[in-house]
Formats: sequence, structure tokens, C-alpha cells
Amino acid sequence: MRQILISLLLFQTAIAAEPGGRAEYVGGTVNRFSAGDDGRIHTLNETAMVFTTKKASIGVPYERINLLEYGQNASRRVILAAVISPLFLLSKSRKHFLTIGYQDDKGKQQALVLRVDKGQVRAVLVSLEARTGLRVEFQDTEARKAGKG
Repeated sequence: MRQILISLLLFQTAIAAEPGGRAEYVGGTVNRFSAGDDGRIHTLNETAMVFTTKKASIGVPYERINLLEYGQNASRRVILAAVISPLFLLSKSRKHFLTIGYQDDKGKQQALVLRVDKGQVRAVLVSLEARTGLRVEFQDTEARKAGKG
């Protein structure tokens, strides 16, 4: 058990060393990504938010972003409860979703829906608020608590 915990800590440290927050493309209007594509969301650039995957990347200038929405999806850990222990039914798994709305070069409204890693969601939200000048819209009070702390 101790070796598993040490391995998890080392893995988490290796992930944290990479620039940008881990994210997964869930959907939207951008056809160069497929649902489930893993990537990274970068907000350190002063002019544009960048989302990159192994296949493609997109840069969205901050001044073109017109919507930031954050929400969560909580569900019980049924599979872990069935396989390992019924105690897992007492815990919830939360997925964190960020919707970014923006206008493309042609003036058309576009959207990216990303599932952001829970350890990096606050940093991503704060960075996007600071860079765009917009306030993040929260889907409910639980999302507000998780997004703002």
C-alpha cells in the first residue's frame, strides 16, 4: 500500500511539472478535436489561451472570449464499490467542466467544452478571469464553492 501511495505522489508531481493544466476536450464547435482528446490548457501566454493535444492545438485571443462557465458533475463511485469495497458508495467523484465561448476570425460564435483536472481548475479559472476581464459564470452553488474556494 505504501508503494502505491509513493507512486501516486511521484506521478502527481510529474504531471504538475508540465506547463498548463490537464484538460480533456468534451465537445464544442471546433472540428479539429474529437471528444475525449486529452490535452493541456495554457493560460500563461499574455495574448491568448491555448489548448493543445497530441493531434492539434488552438489559440483563442483573450479579447475574443465572451463566455466563461464552470460546472461540476458529481456521481457515486459505483464501480469501485462493486470491485473493491462498498464504502466507496459513500464518496462522490466530481468532474469539472469549463465552457469557453468566443468569436472566431470570421465573427462566428464558437465554443470549447473542456473537462479540467480538479487540482488545476481554480488556477485556470482565476487566470482566465484575469486575462479576459470576464467573470466566470457558475452553474450552481457547489460549482461556485469548488471554483472559488
